Amino acid sequence: MTIEIDCDLLARSALGQELERGECEVLATVMGVRKLKAGEVLVNEGDKDTTLFVLVDGQLSVVGTTNGKESSIYKMKPGEVAGTRAFVDRAPRKATLKAMSDATVYTMEPGPFESLLDAHPRVVYKVMRGLFCITHTNLMRMNVESKELSDYIQRTGRRF
Repeated sequence: MTIEIDCDLLARSALGQELERGECEVLATVMGVRKLKAGEVLVNEGDKDTTLFVLVDGQLSVVGTTNGKESSIYKMKPGEVAGTRAFVDRAPRKATLKAMSDATVYTMEPGPFESLLDAHPRVVYKVMRGLFCITHTNLMRMNVESKELSDYIQRTGRRF
């Protein structure tokens, strides 16, 4: 049984918010769907997998490892996107993605996406713009968290 991409859900995601209906339908032709059970790992830190992930339903935990100990860095919500760096520059994964509940994830590989360039350059442009906005939003969130941590350290007299 093939599960189809729901263009309404894709359009509400951080990746597809600038796409018109027809553009979402074009993008959907190069995407896949993964169904995960709670506790299932989608991708492991260090993997060379270049898939881009759009969380459609459920919740994913972004898990990092420090000194051999795993810790949840961030909890993804539906509409959020993971794997932008690996997708764009083919870098190894910087974190593990694990389903915290049953989840549905739309997937996209660089090769099929790039095949849209000649026939649908506007779709590719809008997706790349979306990836930039996602990266910028993540950077801004990290800047806020870094400032909050710095302020906390200053307030506590560096005792933590």
